[in-house]
Amino acid sequence: MVQDEIIFYGHPNVRSTHKKTIEITKAPTLSLRGDCIIGVNANKACRDLKPTLKRLLQQADLVVKIEIEVSDLSFAIDARSDSRLSLLNHHDIVIRKSDFVCPRTVAITCNKASSDIPSDIVQLLGKPEMQGLLRIRIE
Repeated sequence: MVQDEIIFYGHPNVRSTHKKTIEITKAPTLSLRGDCIIGVNANKACRDLKPTLKRLLQQADLVVKIEIEVSDLSFAIDARSDSRLSLLNHHDIVIRKSDFVCPRTVAITCNKASSDIPSDIVQLLGKPEMQGLLRIRIE
């Protein structure tokens, strides 16, 4: 098993209403238009992930397990790796329901989007002091 963890923080503008993606960013701010963004001030972006995990994410069609933890709550996502992933973005991590790939994409064909995240987690992520954890794992 190979995994990496990304720490991020909430923001008052977290809406989590996008139906196709989930995103966290290193940026300190978030506009209301960023409806897929669930966290800011992340300590890692695609480029910063562990090299061993990146190599697996860049293989075709491996199962990727993603977990979001906030306080004592968690949310699980299943996705797939893809050989087209570059993982070069310096600022963001995006998980997609589609098979679209760009430098911000870390996994594709996931089974959930930001709009699927339970409201109690979204409510907590509206608080700037709330720390979240995004765990990406391939077994």
